Amino acid sequence: MATSDSRHQFGQASEMQAEQFLLAKGYRILDRNVRTPLGELDLVAEDQGVVVFVEVKGRTTEAFGGALLAVDHRKRVKLTKLAALYLAQRHWSDKVCRFDVVLVQGRPSDQGQIEHLQNAFDVGERGRF
Repeated sequence: MATSDSRHQFGQASEMQAEQFLLAKGYRILDRNVRTPLGELDLVAEDQGVVVFVEVKGRTTEAFGGALLAVDHRKRVKLTKLAALYLAQRHWSDKVCRFDVVLVQGRPSDQGQIEHLQNAFDVGERGRF
């Protein structure tokens, strides 16, 4: 049975694997593990002038579905609030941004399979889906 410590280590390894994947695709990593009172942003990157908020999910099996299922409505709302806070703190209200999801499936030692969803979900003008 996995302990919370081993799950935390697996999550960190998944984030590192996702980061390397994005760097290889030409993304520039702006921040990692941005912690706020509202929660945490896994990765913030820049892709061709677009600020990209990247949610990373690590799964050891396919039992819980793909990347799209890994980020439910509640998580999307939370990520939207975190992104708005991040942009406001940097006075970047004029930046174009999007939300990507990276799912790392399998053990990092097995070179887990990566599923990357660019622009995984949209946020309307009023922050609604």
